[in-house]
Amino acid sequence: MAIEDLEFVQGFTRMCDDGFKQGWHERNGGNLTYLMSEEEVAEARPFFAEPREWVSMGVEDATLAGRYFLSTGSGKYMRNVAGDPAHNIGIVEINEKGSAYRIVWGLLEGAKPTSEFPSHYMNHCVRVMADPTNRVIYHAHTPGVIEMSFIVPLEDRSFTRILWQMMTECVVVFPAGVGVVPWMVPGGAAIAQATSEIMKKYPAAVWAHHGLFVSGPDFDTAFGLAHTIEKAAELYIAARAANGGSDKFLNVISDQNLKDTCRDFNVEINSDFVD
Repeated sequence: MAIEDLEFVQGFTRMCDDGFKQGWHERNGGNLTYLMSEEEVAEARPFFAEPREWVSMGVEDATLAGRYFLSTGSGKYMRNVAGDPAHNIGIVEINEKGSAYRIVWGLLEGAKPTSEFPSHYMNHCVRVMADPTNRVIYHAHTPGVIEMSFIVPLEDRSFTRILWQMMTECVVVFPAGVGVVPWMVPGGAAIAQATSEIMKKYPAAVWAHHGLFVSGPDFDTAFGLAHTIEKAAELYIAARAANGGSDKFLNVISDQNLKDTCRDFNVEINSDFVD
């Protein structure tokens, strides 16, 4: 058996490929990280190489100190992950302070984890506190969400309500809503901190003019959340274009419709986002 045969590596690889096939990962766009369980670390450890040097993340949080993550590589293409995992993804260990990482497998020939690894790490720390089952953080350049960020207010309530009203299942899939991070330079400590504040409340964050940042307990749930949000965004753009550019639609899902749906599906809607 090779490390590529382990179930969590196969799931990770499939998600990279699924996102590429959706058209969300042009060139080296987007990134994915996965918090490994102790059992998965034990499975993978026989394949570990001599650890490389510690690299500061520019952020610090001891919540997940000492843990291991599988990460896509900086400058790597999602389309290449399935064909050559060892050069395009890798496993990193976090130090005891939660301030640095070192590579223990993969990312060959001097490659590094995604440049947005600090954002991923900080948001893993936040999401595992909100939901101890959370394991996945995923960033994709979803075109519908990016388009929306140019024409609707960059505000949590406004963005969420539009998405909820575009497709019936949305309020069931993300009843807490989505948060919005205004445009920021990607890859640094500032956007990591800003996004982590948003994700204390929501499982998903919109990065204005950049894409979508989502979390979940497993690959299917995280990908499904991104897929649902993006589909709703695309429907909004299409409906608005068909309506001559106006957002005054003839028919909408009402607030009472949203509340009734959550009642029947036994989920708790964010009451701040409905009247």
